[in-house]
Amino acid sequence: MTVRKVGYLGPKATFTHVAVQEVFKEYEHIPFKTIPSCIDAVCADEVEYGIVPLENALEGSVNLTLDYLIHESRLPIVGEMILPIRQHLMVHADHADKWQQVSAVYSHPHAIAQCHKFLHGTFSHVAVEEMTSTAFAAKYVSENPHLLVGAIANGLAAREYGLHIACPNIHDYDHNTTRFVILHKNSKQSVPFQTMGGHKTTLMITLPSDQAGALHQVLSAFSWRKLNLSKIESRPMKTGLGNYFFIVDIEQEMDEVLIPSAIAELEALGCTVAVLGSYPHTLLETELPL
Repeated sequence: MTVRKVGYLGPKATFTHVAVQEVFKEYEHIPFKTIPSCIDAVCADEVEYGIVPLENALEGSVNLTLDYLIHESRLPIVGEMILPIRQHLMVHADHADKWQQVSAVYSHPHAIAQCHKFLHGTFSHVAVEEMTSTAFAAKYVSENPHLLVGAIANGLAAREYGLHIACPNIHDYDHNTTRFVILHKNSKQSVPFQTMGGHKTTLMITLPSDQAGALHQVLSAFSWRKLNLSKIESRPMKTGLGNYFFIVDIEQEMDEVLIPSAIAELEALGCTVAVLGSYPHTLLETELPL
């Protein structure tokens, strides 16, 4: 029997891996070093699905994901997972009783920003160093027991790399969550979870150049149809200063009337519209108890 594979932003025990473990329990989990390499693996049929972060409630959109999907590899979004984010300070088990003496703390820039109050209060004297992921920071601490340093990461990373959680839940805000999108070559592909929270449809819209009020007309096309927009964001087209496209999330599954007619109205206005996906989304459980 062929083993089905799902790729994710690695290494093991990233928050993306936490999300993958909750949903893709029967799949082989393949870590990738970067978001582009994970997306490329789906395109090359190395994995069936690719899971990458799209947006954090505190830090905003993951621009690398958006830009790569738009400019390099237009894979459809077939699902979305929303995971609560819990950050913990962890040290090597050999230093469990000396964690307050660490000389440096390592983590991903987003995690560092999410723990600003803790780092600039309790640990104001400690150097803070950026790494490519929270899991890589945990792995580094695990592999260097001779260094009295710490990492900010999740509970899965502590278990995976045998670290001691010295201070749990050091994040500034308890309501922090991250959106992860599920990518597949087939836009109609189902996802292995029961929908909790409904559906979304994501569009990319390019406005006509030099047309006054174009954005207002775009929003009106959704408004009078009572299509609720949960997000609208601009990103540079990379064709020159001042050229932008817009990403719009509609809180509704693609239907046969409302969304297609809105798209037709936008195209009549001179806009270019692409459907990036119409997909279910689910809220995941918090990470395993510490």
